[in-house]
Formats: sequence, C-alpha cells, structure tokens
Amino acid sequence: MRGPTRTTKKLERLHRILLVVLTVAVVAGLGWQGSTGNPRHYDARSLARAHALINPKCDACHLSQGSFERNTNDHACLVCHDGPIHHAEQTFAPACSNCHVEHKGVVRLADTNDSACTQCHADLADKDRHVPPMFATHISGFDRTHPEFAVLRSGRPDPGTVKLNHALHLKAGLWGPRGPVHLKCFDCHRAPGVEAINYEKHCAACHPLEFDRRFEARAPHQEPKVVYAFVVKMLTEYIAAHPREITLVDEPDKRLPSRPPEPAGRTAAEWVRHRLADAQLLLWQKSCRECHTLSHPGGPDAVPEVAKAAITTRWLPHSEFHHAGHQKLECTYCHAKATTSKETSDVLIPGIQVCRECHHSGNDTAQACCSECHVYHDWSKKKLVTRMFTSAN
Repeated sequence: MRGPTRTTKKLERLHRILLVVLTVAVVAGLGWQGSTGNPRHYDARSLARAHALINPKCDACHLSQGSFERNTNDHACLVCHDGPIHHAEQTFAPACSNCHVEHKGVVRLADTNDSACTQCHADLADKDRHVPPMFATHISGFDRTHPEFAVLRSGRPDPGTVKLNHALHLKAGLWGPRGPVHLKCFDCHRAPGVEAINYEKHCAACHPLEFDRRFEARAPHQEPKVVYAFVVKMLTEYIAAHPREITLVDEPDKRLPSRPPEPAGRTAAEWVRHRLADAQLLLWQKSCRECHTLSHPGGPDAVPEVAKAAITTRWLPHSEFHHAGHQKLECTYCHAKATTSKETSDVLIPGIQVCRECHHSGNDTAQACCSECHVYHDWSKKKLVTRMFTSAN
C-alpha cells in the first residue's frame, strides 16, 4: 500500500497552520474585547424575562472591573432582592446562582433544578439531634421518595365544625328554592382556591334564615346575639305599625311544636315575646342547628353560642397549589371521595398517587420538579430593598 503523497502532506501542514492561526486570532479578539470592557462576545444567551430591565447592564451583576470572567456573587443579587432564608433551622444556604442560573434564555428563574433542593433534602440534617425532625429527611424526587401528604399520612380529621354532607348535596333530585336540582361541585366551589365558600353567595338560596312568615327579610348570617337583636327590632317595629294584629291568633306552624292557645287581651310586648320565642325555635333548633353546633352556657333559654367554623382553607401549608391549572379535569377525578363523604371530618384532598398519575418523570408529562409546588424563600419574612433602576436607566 502506498503512503501519503507529497501533495497530501502539504495540505495537512497547511490545515494545521490555519487552525493555529484562527485559534490565536479568536483568543486575541476575545482578549481585546475584554480589555476594552465590551461584553458582547461573552453573552452566551439573553437574560431571563425578570431581568429584562438590566439586560444591557452587565456590570449590574458582574462586579469585576474591566473583565467579564468573574461569576456573580450574592451581594450583586441582594442589592435588588431580599431573598429571606428558607427555614430557621437550615444548616446550609447555597449561593443565589447555584439555584437561579442566568443566561439560559427567557426562562422563569424560580423554576430551579431538583438538585438545588435535593443537595439538602436527600439527606436532611438537623441542628438539634435530640428533637425529631419536622419534615421527611430523605427526598430525592417527587415520583420516587416523596412521602404521602402530611395530613393524609397522619390520619388527622378535618377540624371544621360546619356540618356538610357532600354525598347528600350531590344527589339528584335535591330540593332547591325552585324545585328539584342536581348540584355540581362548581355550584358551590365556583372558583376553588380563589373564592372561599360564603353563606350569602353559596348557601342562602337553599338554606334561608327564616324567622317569621310575615317578613320577606331573612335573619343575618352572623353571631346569635346579632341575630337576636335583629329579630327583636323587626318584630317590635312591625307590631307598632300593625297594632290590630295583637289580638289575632296565628295559624299553627307545622315547623313548630304544638302549644296552648295564646291568651286574649295581651299587650304589644307580650306579642313580641311570643313571636320571638317562635323565631328562636325556628332559628336555633331548626335553621342554625342544621349546619352548626350550638351550646347554651347561659342556660336553655339564653341566646346560644356557635362553635367556630374552623374551616381549613389550605391543606398543604408548605407547598403551592393552584386549581386554575387543573380546571380541565373533572373535580371528582382528584376529589373522588366527595361523592360518598357524609361527615365533615372527612379529608377530601387527593393522595400523592393521584398527583403522580400526571406529575412524573419522562416526556409528555406534567412537571414533577420540586419548584412546581415548593418555594425556597420564606416570603413572609421579606423586607423592602432599595430600588436601583428606573425606566430611564
């Protein structure tokens, strides 16, 4: 076999010479750009959208003079960002740029890589070894080692005191203000996670606080002493405007227990007292007790006290969840227990396996990264910072 020809050797030598020359030229050019303070050739990609205001001002973050080789440090970030600590017991605080990596194009800087979290949470240490840890100590990912949600893991019941039978409310043929109805979840949970359940908006139509058939007005949905004062005022004003009704005998109300006929020759005050007794039976023993737990510390004839509702508004206090991103799903896909739940104590949030059906590793799935649900900084402890830029900067 013949070796390389003389022409081939010359071409190879020329190729090597050109490669060296081009390399030297590129390095010299970059060095010259750095010495003149021009960062243009050092920009790998544009900044994230949150930093668009400072996009042409490299020295706002890169603090070295005349060179753009030095990485940013926390001081450059903290000039504009408060960045409160993660947890009072944290044993390690990563540098800002360890989690929030810039020059990756228009991205959301809060969407950090899981390794930023698992560098601690895969083997979580505790400052005080004598106290049991508050959180799971070995989590390497949502679809691998993340434990069941704490409230379901503990078996803790719903602490709410408002009596609500979900199964009954979802039954077909339920009697509503205009006849039979078939309620859906969104009839009450109109904007779940945004609009809290409100008596006037969601309950009053089917559960009116009637206290006397003479009035179209309903009693206010407030504490019993306010309701009592309202009813007394309404009855007193009514009989003052209709004195002839003092001697009339009311038709029996089937909702009230039977009792002896009212005495003749009564006064307006006696009329109010009898009507008030009926109103309290309708309210305390019928309407209010249907949903609330009442107690009578002042005696059976005193105005009752209503147990605090204690409705839980956030079941996952250490994570962020938004219903808006899940509205394409049927409510019962996640809250399957709602159709059979009869007790207020039932916790109806879905378990972690329901979430993992969509949120898991792989292509064409919903994100399963830590930052999808968790935030690092405790923003309840944030502070104001000095404003560094204006639109004219």
